[in-house]
Amino acid sequence: MPKTKTIKAANQPDSRPTLMNRYLLPVSAVMLLLVLGGLWFYLNRPAPVVTPVLEPKAVATAPVVRHMPPAQMVDEQQCLGCHSAQANDWQGSHHQLAMQGADPQTVLADFNNATFKGEGENTRFFRKGDEFWVNTPGPEGKAGDFKVAYTFGIAPLQQYLIEVGDGRLQALGVAWDTEKNRWFHLYPGQGVDFKNPLHWSKPSQNANFMCVECHTTGYKRNFDAATNRFNSQWNSLGVGCQACHGPASSHLLAVTDNTKLPHSGFVVDLKNKDATSEIETCARCHARRAPLGDGFTVGKRLMDDYLPSVLSRELYALDGKIKDEVFEHGSFAQSKMFDKGVRCSNCHNPHSTQLKAPGNGVCLQCHNSAGKAAVTGIDGKGLQAKDYDSIEHHRHTEGQPGSQCVDCHMPGKLYMGNDFRHDHSFSIPNPVRAKTLGTPDACLTCHQGKTGDKVTEQFKLWTSHQGPQAARYDESLWLIRSGQPGAAQALYEQLRRSNLPAIQRATLLAELANYPSESAMKLASKDLNNPAPQVRESAVRAVSTFLPAAERITLLGPLLNDSVRAIRIIAARNLLGAARNGLGAHQGAWDAAIGEYETVQLGLAERAESNLNLAMLYQASGRNTEVEPKLRAALLRDPQFFPALVTLIQWLEASGRSAEAMALLNDTIKTHPQTALLQHSQGLALIRAGQPKHAMTALQQAVKLEPDNAQYRYVLAVALHQSGQVEPACAQMEELLKRQPAFRDARLALIQFYLDSGQEPKAQAVLQAWKKINPEDVALK
Repeated sequence: MPKTKTIKAANQPDSRPTLMNRYLLPVSAVMLLLVLGGLWFYLNRPAPVVTPVLEPKAVATAPVVRHMPPAQMVDEQQCLGCHSAQANDWQGSHHQLAMQGADPQTVLADFNNATFKGEGENTRFFRKGDEFWVNTPGPEGKAGDFKVAYTFGIAPLQQYLIEVGDGRLQALGVAWDTEKNRWFHLYPGQGVDFKNPLHWSKPSQNANFMCVECHTTGYKRNFDAATNRFNSQWNSLGVGCQACHGPASSHLLAVTDNTKLPHSGFVVDLKNKDATSEIETCARCHARRAPLGDGFTVGKRLMDDYLPSVLSRELYALDGKIKDEVFEHGSFAQSKMFDKGVRCSNCHNPHSTQLKAPGNGVCLQCHNSAGKAAVTGIDGKGLQAKDYDSIEHHRHTEGQPGSQCVDCHMPGKLYMGNDFRHDHSFSIPNPVRAKTLGTPDACLTCHQGKTGDKVTEQFKLWTSHQGPQAARYDESLWLIRSGQPGAAQALYEQLRRSNLPAIQRATLLAELANYPSESAMKLASKDLNNPAPQVRESAVRAVSTFLPAAERITLLGPLLNDSVRAIRIIAARNLLGAARNGLGAHQGAWDAAIGEYETVQLGLAERAESNLNLAMLYQASGRNTEVEPKLRAALLRDPQFFPALVTLIQWLEASGRSAEAMALLNDTIKTHPQTALLQHSQGLALIRAGQPKHAMTALQQAVKLEPDNAQYRYVLAVALHQSGQVEPACAQMEELLKRQPAFRDARLALIQFYLDSGQEPKAQAVLQAWKKINPEDVALK
């Protein structure tokens, strides 16, 4: 039996937009917030793993297949005897030491009554014998003593997990710099005190959900919704053999009994000629993704257990370079390396986590003067025979910054204060294009100021011989997101490319909602059959923005039986409205898939987002008695998860409890007056109560607090227009389009505002500009 560790408890819009038909229902607005947060659906329905075992044959007869129970985790000490070389590499690695129990041998920081002052809070670090303690403000702002249970990482920083009771582990926001030997705050200058969602005591820093899975082997969160407690368990601390290869009991049986088993007894074949298995195994942790359950199912696709992010503007620059903390997978999936079959282990030793060769040696495995890939399994077509490790190529002095491949092709950023991460999209620097698009560039990062201008001019000379090139993804995306003339055509042309990386295609499909047309619909529909799961998932969302629920059945119905769970449940969710009237031949598949969707949410009952999603599902399904309990459960998990509060307020109003709803909203605003969503919601509530004048103040405050929020400004403009304040309404809509030029509904509304106020020339100007952006728009027909 494996060793088990337990955390102990110590569609086209109306020509005249109105507030009542656009923004008073909670489902569409709140779901948008959750989708942007990347936490709106999860899944865990593990299926038994059946491994066929071939019995030894005495005569030439057909093999007898014996069905074995699912493989189990084992004590990894049993691996060391046969795999000593891999074990030696692994010892002392970041994988092995990813998480350790806190003791004098593992804690690297100064706990000798050391103090740290930052973000308006004082923290003291001290010891009680061999135990390590922290005195710091807790969830209510009062200082208390908290025991350090585990260390997280070893370099360039070490973080600490705090026991707070009910099996919860929280990640402390003050960490130890192992290079400069000092304490520092992970969110400096952001005012992260006990009221802030990023405070160490808040749900966003709950390590049971956010962190531990990728720092242990065989992890299960084991949250009990009834008691609001965790009983989290793992097979071993650190990233061990079975974290990547899967449970090893069948492998041990194959070895000890000399029994021939597929993949030596492992379900996952990391040596498969197709790099997908290995890359998706690494992506379980090395990707920005939302979990679809409690752990992963060995042998399944990545999107059976996780939902990886697309290249959203919040996470990536226009050219796909890293922006927010996204780890490596999303960047790598854009690269030519990925397209040619390069896998993680071609460059990194997966056991030691170190590069396979020093300096430029890793890249020279393929990019060399022979133009041949020394690594098997890689498509070497297109490799140029060239001396890349030379001044003639990199144009920098040998041994100086700029002479290493990573300096120019893998620029990076600091995350968590001092952790430098390289971008894995393997881009080619181009300071001229970067200045135009406002994207990061390796040349401009090193050569700033006037020096950067000289470099840009020199770069123009170096590349002057290059002829015109086809429209690039990043240049097209700049047009699309900034609502420039030709944006729609650029979007459609990119989606017609056959060689577009899947993650870029999925990203562009998400932009189609702002550019509806017959062409857009055809492109989205075609990608419902794309071989890449991430593209199919994004295509479902795109199609659903174009068609009313009842018209989606023919297109989305077949995806209810998709081989990947994430696709099945997004299809089911987007057929929820149509299901009320029956789905015909697809009804059975929908029942099963929407059941999986519900399981997603129930499997993450510790998250406020999931409880809100359940409430919305039950509301849409007519299970009204279950709505309010789930909304209150969401607020129990996270009192500051205001989308749930707003939905509860609207639910109370619809239930005839308006006084209770308004009191709840007013009380919350008193304690959180700077929360734009609450101010916006109060404005809408006052409009529903027949008090439009009072509502205006709240709507204006929401815009003041979040001036770039398109929805808040749009609603304010519509409210002003409906109250007869035409000029201010036009001014707000004009400002919205300056900030969010791709916001299609704002153009439609502004044209109507101008026409209503007799300003037909202005209306014609907006209309003509719109035609240049998307001449095929359905509203222009």
